[in-house]
Amino acid sequence: MTLSSPTSTGPAPETAETAQVGVLHGAGYVGGECIRLLAAHPHATLHAVTSRTFADQPIGAAHPSLQGQVDHTFAAPSDVNLEALDALLVAAEHGQSMQVVPEILEAGFDGPIVDLSADFRFSDPAIYPEWFDVEHPAPELLDEAVYGLPEWNDQIAGASLVANPGCYATGIALALALPARNDVPFTAHVTALTGASGSGATPSAATHFPDRADNVRPYKVLDHQHTPEILQVLGEHVTLDFVPASGPWTRGIWGTAQIEWSGDVDPDAVTAWYEDAYGEAPCVRCSSDGLPSLQPTVDTPFCDLGWTTDGSVLVVGFALDNLLKGAASQAVQNLNRALGLPEPAGLLPRSVLPTP
Repeated sequence: MTLSSPTSTGPAPETAETAQVGVLHGAGYVGGECIRLLAAHPHATLHAVTSRTFADQPIGAAHPSLQGQVDHTFAAPSDVNLEALDALLVAAEHGQSMQVVPEILEAGFDGPIVDLSADFRFSDPAIYPEWFDVEHPAPELLDEAVYGLPEWNDQIAGASLVANPGCYATGIALALALPARNDVPFTAHVTALTGASGSGATPSAATHFPDRADNVRPYKVLDHQHTPEILQVLGEHVTLDFVPASGPWTRGIWGTAQIEWSGDVDPDAVTAWYEDAYGEAPCVRCSSDGLPSLQPTVDTPFCDLGWTTDGSVLVVGFALDNLLKGAASQAVQNLNRALGLPEPAGLLPRSVLPTP
């Protein structure tokens, strides 16, 4: 994608109608967050949630915290009436959506689809066998899909297929988009840590408590699958050295990007970059006072950005909840845009939403 100027949306239209939304493959961590957000959305109604494993069971069977909050039962994917839906969030695992979404479109569904996997994030189909060990079965859809980084893509409104960004990719792209926008070649050395929920709901050795607690474990060093996604946003003039690691907490991503410049760095100019770009972005919070902490972003739809420089090296820090701004709440941002609703609807208290 090409970086465009950040866009903002106005207040909700005055209407008594609400969009009927379905969540496909909603039994995982991200699916649970999508359900929770839609259940409280002022302009959308959670109409159906699917799961093969939990079909015909209440939502609380997979998400105990939603007992008493969501009065729905999981449906088998084949039992969903697509004609009753205005929009879809697809929370399937990587590799599943590229099979599911074409079937949905072939069945005649014409509402917006927001896919939370990596299956439609890349315009180049050659990336899938190289980075995901799979040939894409529907490469013709890759040109139709819109990359859903709301702060930097003005093509989401009215889109029929939106590819929700990855969690690491969201934080790193938001942090580096401003330096990249200057079209000056630079190298960014990024180290970022994610919580155990980033590994998904299926237990593994990497998420086993005795190994995860009180420990930091690097993985996929300089070889993480979000690298080509990030560079697709930033451009070929950026060199990215990315070291991801598992942190000893449940949710949240914290990281820093250290940028090497060929000339001096003007602190006031850097502050102006970020404040001008994100000043009206409802789900990005900026601070020129230093790097952000992780905890203030957990359970929120925000990505926090902060920066510091000694005049020659620029360090940009980022923090976000990997299940929310890194997945579910960003999907709702994209859903809102696609449906013509205000971007933060269902994510922020009414008291801080724009007024008509």
